[in-house]
Amino acid sequence: MSPSAILAMEARPESELPRDKGWQFEPKWDGFRCLAIRDGDAVELLGRSGKSLARYFPDMVASLRALKPKRFMLDGELAIPVGKVLSFDALQLRLHPAASRVNRLAAETPSILIVFDLLQTPRGTDLAARPLSERRTALEAFFAALNDAPSLRLSPATEKRAEAERWLKRAGGGELDGVIAKRLDDPYRPGERAMVKIKCLRTADCVVGGFRYAANSRQVGSLLLGLFNDQGKLDHVGFTSGISDEQRPALTRKVEALKGGRGFTGDAPGGPSRWSTERSAKWEPLKLELVAEVRYDHVTGDRFRHGTRFVRWRPDKRPDQCTLEQLQQEARPSHLFVPQKGRIVRTRVAL
Repeated sequence: MSPSAILAMEARPESELPRDKGWQFEPKWDGFRCLAIRDGDAVELLGRSGKSLARYFPDMVASLRALKPKRFMLDGELAIPVGKVLSFDALQLRLHPAASRVNRLAAETPSILIVFDLLQTPRGTDLAARPLSERRTALEAFFAALNDAPSLRLSPATEKRAEAERWLKRAGGGELDGVIAKRLDDPYRPGERAMVKIKCLRTADCVVGGFRYAANSRQVGSLLLGLFNDQGKLDHVGFTSGISDEQRPALTRKVEALKGGRGFTGDAPGGPSRWSTERSAKWEPLKLELVAEVRYDHVTGDRFRHGTRFVRWRPDKRPDQCTLEQLQQEARPSHLFVPQKGRIVRTRVAL
């Protein structure tokens, strides 16, 4: 398989774990998808888009170059452990144009590669056309032959649906992003959505602290969500934007009637980031009267990782009852963490 032509195999979302036989379940780790390729002294890290991540993770490049095998192609997840959880924020900090800053971060918070597939062996054998069951056996043999690889972890796998259900219940708070299901008899399918991903969806009651107008419009585009912190200040925690054209006029009237309030009194929207634009920094503060129940899939640093889905209004709940504790309870470390160095684990996740 040509490294320049390969794209990572993708996953399609489903609402529940498959119930029929013939599946392998794996944790869906909270990191950057990565194809790690070595050919002699040449090492490449390819992201999901096919673009190189090597310049942002010089520590991982050095670690892979130091391994005894001189040739291999691994599929895995780049991650950065901070304490007992994986930090997505630490990963994002690596995507910086200054090499000096990247090198400093690499020394301060080294990355690991959690590996779940082997596509080319140290002998140069292409395994992509082989079934997953054979590739997993080869992957475990690859790890068993490593003498010392502190930056590599073998991702656990199980064929037991009950075990995968336990992983899923603990997902969404700092290490796992859900569960991946793969057919045991499937080959590797570059760029295809041939896997299944399942996430654990939860709900939270949030204060609507502000809103943004849609682009080139005077109708609401997104609602800005907040939760009260321990100091009684309203922190911005995310947004919800799944608003239909039919709902938009009435929602616009609803929120415009509350314009002029204090809005967020703690962490506010529109702070500087590499994704900020002039438009994204503009928002309208509201009087704190609206409480919305929203559905979400992942929490990172007391914020919703992705946009949320609006469920319903909660006129029965006071805004001051909407606290960060809703998210912090789920972001606390559990016993489900990063797999041990070089350990072959099939049904348990261990630190």
